Amino acid sequence: MQFLATMSFRVSSKRVFGVPNGFAARAVLALAFLLAISASPARTQDSTLPPPPPAPAGTPQNPQGPAGRPAVPPLVTTTGLVHLVVTVTDRHHGFITDLDKSDFKVLENGVPQEIKFFGRETDLPLRIGLLLDTSNSIRPRLEFEKDAAVDFLNKVIRRNKDLAFLMTFDNEPEVIQDYTGDLDLLMTAVRAQRAGGGTALNDAICMASDKLMHPPLPKGSDTDVRRVVVVISDGQDNLSDRALSDAIDSSIRSEAAVYSVSTNTDWLAVGDSSRPTKYHVEGGDKVLEQFADQTGGRAFFPYRIDDLAQSFLDIGTELRSQYFIAYAPTNPPPTGQYRPIEVQTTHKGLIVSTRKGYYGAAPPSVPPGN
Repeated sequence: MQFLATMSFRVSSKRVFGVPNGFAARAVLALAFLLAISASPARTQDSTLPPPPPAPAGTPQNPQGPAGRPAVPPLVTTTGLVHLVVTVTDRHHGFITDLDKSDFKVLENGVPQEIKFFGRETDLPLRIGLLLDTSNSIRPRLEFEKDAAVDFLNKVIRRNKDLAFLMTFDNEPEVIQDYTGDLDLLMTAVRAQRAGGGTALNDAICMASDKLMHPPLPKGSDTDVRRVVVVISDGQDNLSDRALSDAIDSSIRSEAAVYSVSTNTDWLAVGDSSRPTKYHVEGGDKVLEQFADQTGGRAFFPYRIDDLAQSFLDIGTELRSQYFIAYAPTNPPPTGQYRPIEVQTTHKGLIVSTRKGYYGAAPPSVPPGN
């Protein structure tokens, strides 16, 4: 949200500060003229950005998205490196954590890139946006969601290292608790939530991504952090001003991985109702999958309400079972241009997950005289 500050002058029919109103009017006009000619047009900035990468086929768009709304600005990096957090699993979703640098290949726009930095089980400080759907549609499941969210925070947040904020969304998104490492504050805020209203999921993702773009950084020379959005929702959006493509684009620009936990119960059980044999993914669940797929996160579809806790446990485990890869593009993209990324492993049968691309950032400004 952007705010415009305006200044106005008004000359009443009475005397102004003890000066006749005709003189006051002329003084105000002279002041306005001096302000106008002193403003320099030379430092204006064009904030127009190119359109985001094409959304996957079948991506629903929110028709209420206003045209011309400024997009979230791209990240500015001073290192010239592209940072990737990579998850590798087998076909049974087991984490593979013993690979080396030589086991990976990075392609940007189809061109192989040289890996400059590599690390296992990245221990970067976490900056987490916890987004809780508090709309009417999840009212019957809200208490379970709160229990699972509290359990997640307890298991994941490390004292004096990680920070999280809590955001709810119904008719509109709202930051309930800003960045903090105080678990008591976060858990109290989660417990206090009530359900009601519609669902503005896209707006919530955009707002969370904006906050994660400039989070509080660790003290010292090493200021790298891991940006994560954890959203608990049924994926249905009926009130957002922003389109789905805007929300995905905002997440990519902020380098935030989106982990979505579905609250849908549209499982199809055949035979034994306690053990579903097929799940029909559609509507809101497809939206949650797209957020995860485009940003290097993961979508979870717990069958029972009690399975929510396991989904949160899986997210915490994944955040501690990843690889950190950084490379310098051989042909850096112009500012605002989108570049697709693919990370491969030389081992067959393994599944590699990371964000699908990034936007070229503006070069760092150089102070005058340097």
